[in-house]
Amino acid sequence: MLKRISCDKPSFKTVEFKKGFNVILADKTLTSTDKDSRNGLGKSTLLKIIHFCLGSNVKPSSVFRSEHLNDWTFTLELNISGKDYKIHRNTANNSKIYLEGDFSEWIIKPEKDSSGKFVLSNANWRVVLGKLLFGLSPNEKKYKPSFRSMISYFIRKDAKAYTDSFKNSPQQKEWDIQVNNAYMLGLNWEYASEFQILKDNENSLKELKKAAKAGLLDGCIGTIGQLESEKLYLEDKITETENDLKNFKVHPKYGEIELNVNKNTEKIQDLLNNKILNSKMVIQYKENLEQEKDISTAYLEDIYNEAGLIFPDAVKLTIEEVLSFHENIILNRRKYLSGEIERLSNLISSQEEMIKSLSDEKSRYMEILSSHGALEEYTKINGLLMDDKQKLNDITQRINNLKRFESGISELKIKKEELRTKARLDFEERNSLKNQAVRLFNKFSKYLYQEPGTLSLDLSDTGYKFNIEIKRTDSQGVNYMKVFCYDLVLLQMRNSMVKPDFLVHDSTIFDGVDERQVAKALELASNVSEENNLQYICTMNSDVIPHEEFSGEFKKIFDGSIITRLTDATPEGGLLGIRF
Repeated sequence: MLKRISCDKPSFKTVEFKKGFNVILADKTLTSTDKDSRNGLGKSTLLKIIHFCLGSNVKPSSVFRSEHLNDWTFTLELNISGKDYKIHRNTANNSKIYLEGDFSEWIIKPEKDSSGKFVLSNANWRVVLGKLLFGLSPNEKKYKPSFRSMISYFIRKDAKAYTDSFKNSPQQKEWDIQVNNAYMLGLNWEYASEFQILKDNENSLKELKKAAKAGLLDGCIGTIGQLESEKLYLEDKITETENDLKNFKVHPKYGEIELNVNKNTEKIQDLLNNKILNSKMVIQYKENLEQEKDISTAYLEDIYNEAGLIFPDAVKLTIEEVLSFHENIILNRRKYLSGEIERLSNLISSQEEMIKSLSDEKSRYMEILSSHGALEEYTKINGLLMDDKQKLNDITQRINNLKRFESGISELKIKKEELRTKARLDFEERNSLKNQAVRLFNKFSKYLYQEPGTLSLDLSDTGYKFNIEIKRTDSQGVNYMKVFCYDLVLLQMRNSMVKPDFLVHDSTIFDGVDERQVAKALELASNVSEENNLQYICTMNSDVIPHEEFSGEFKKIFDGSIITRLTDATPEGGLLGIRF
C-alpha cells in the first residue's frame, strides 16, 4: 500500500495515505475565476509523482524537466508484503533511485554510494518492482509482461489512459495489451506471446514473398517453375560466356591493327574510286581517237562536183594547204589521246596492284583480329558475365525465398493449429479465474446500473480477445465506468497472484458520468477496498461531489476519507505550493 508522498521542498504539501478509501479533493473558492484551473492544483501531478518514484521515464516534455522543479527530490513511502520502503528520486539526477528498507530478498540488491546511501539504477529498480509488485522474474522472451505497463493500469495517469479498459495508452501495441492483461487476469500470458511470435513469422513470410517477386517483369507471375526455367537459361548462358572468355586471346596491338584495317579500307576505297574514274577516261579517249579521221582533197572535190561546183587551180592549192594543216592537228591529237590512254592504263595497273597489296595486308590484319580480341572487348564481355551471374543469384534467392515461403506457410499453419489447441485447453483449465473476473465485473457493473454488464474473455485465432459491454447509451461517461469496473476487477482478483493492493484514479474517470453513478462508484470503491483490505485512491473536484446522491452513512465515510485538500484560493494552495 501507498503510505506517504513528500518532497524536500517546504512548499510541497505532503500527502498521507491510509488503508481503504482515500480522496484528494480540489476545492473551488469564491475568489477563483473562470481562468483559474483546479486541474493545475496538482491532482494529476500527484499521480505523475507516484509514477516518477516507481521508475517512469522522464521525457523531454515531462513536468519533471521543468526549470521550476529542477533539483526537487520526491519521496514515496509504501508497504510491500508487510515491509516498509522509502523511495527517493531527484529530478536533476533521475537515473538513480535512492532506497531505504530491507533489501535482503530482492533479486537485485542496491549498492552504497560514496555518501553511504543505497542506490539502484532506474532500469534495475523496475526489475525489482516487477518482482515485488507482480511476481515477475527476469525473462528472455521477446514479448513478456512488464512492470511499467501493468502498473499503468493500477495508476492511470492521464486522460488518454481512461478511454479503453484494456489499454493504458492509445499507442499501446496489441501484443502488449494481450500479454499484460492476460497476466493480470491469471491467464497464460506465454500463449499471447507465442501468438505474437507466429504473427511476426507470418509477416516475415510475407516479406519473403515480396522479395521473391521483386524485380520481375510486368506480367510475369514468378512461380517456382518459371524461375527455375529462367535459372537454367542463365546457367547455360554463363557457361557459354565463361568458355568464350577462357578462349579469348588479347593482342597487345589490337587497337593499332584495327586502326590500320580502317585506314586500309579507306585507301582501297579511294583507289577504287580513282580507278573507276580513270577507266571511264580511257574509254572516252579511245572513242575520241576513233572519231579523228583525215580529210583528202579528192574527197572535197567529189563533194563540190556533186554540188555542181568546180574549184580553180589556185583554190585547190589553198585547200591542200588547209588539209595539210588539219592533218597535222589530227596527228598531234592522236598522239595526245594515245599518250593519255597509255598513261591512264599504266595508272590503272598501278592502282590495281596497290589495291591488291592493301587488300592482302587488310586480309592479314583481319585474320589477326578474327583470332584475337581487344582488352576493352574482353572487359565488356566479362562485365556482361558478371551481370548475368548477379541475375542468377537474384533468381536463386527468389526461388529459395518462395520455397521458404511455401514451406513456412505450411509450417505456420501447423504451428498455429497446435498453439490454438494448447491455448484452448489451458484456457478451459483456467475457467475458475476467468469466471471470477466475469462475475466480479457483473457484480460491479450491476451495482452501478442495476443491470450487469459483460466482460468477455475469449480466445481467437490470433490470441486473447477482451471486450466489455454495458447496456447503456454509448457515452463517454459509460466508457469511463467500464474502465472503473475493470480496474476494480484487477484490484480484487489477487488470490495466489502477486499484484498491487492499491488502485489510483484521476478525476478524469468521473468526467461526464451521471451523478448517481458517480456516487455509486465511490461507494463501491470504498466497500471493495475496506472489505478486502485494499487501498483505493482518487482525486476529485469539490464542485462535482454528488453529496445528494450519497447514502446517509456514506456521507460520513466520504468526508472522513478526504486525506488532502487542495485549493485555488492562493498560489500556495496547490500540491507543489507554487504555480507555473
